[in-house]
Amino acid sequence: MTVVKSSLSDADLKVVGEALQGALVDLVDLALVAKQVHWNVVGPRFRSIHLQLDDVVATARKHSDIVAERASALGINPDGRAATVAAATAIKPVPTGWIQDGDAVRILIDALSEIIGRMRERIAATDEPDLVTQDLLMDVTADLEKHAWMFQAENV
Repeated sequence: MTVVKSSLSDADLKVVGEALQGALVDLVDLALVAKQVHWNVVGPRFRSIHLQLDDVVATARKHSDIVAERASALGINPDGRAATVAAATAIKPVPTGWIQDGDAVRILIDALSEIIGRMRERIAATDEPDLVTQDLLMDVTADLEKHAWMFQAENV
């Protein structure tokens, strides 16, 4: 059943749908990963990293909603279910137990780097089919790159 009809062609809608769904999975998983690390980080830099992780979670949650709503506006059903995210994520699993502050920083650097790379691919893929979605993905990427910069500065 199609409730919302997009003005995009079927071919363009397929490309845009894949980009938005992939972005949604990455953002939902980033929020989960950052929160898991947030709960388990320990070490001398605990407080600053703990608070910084909450900023990442807030960014990921905000953008996941925007991405999902863009998909819905185009007639694409967004899928942020746990099973879907687990099956499609590219982020490495977070280790169990306490996570030393330096390891927490490295986990976030790796996760953000992976997602940023995938976002840049989506930006390129949506250049022709839908500039609105491309612009949205650029905004997401800019915010993720800011977080990546801040964690990289922690890793010196």
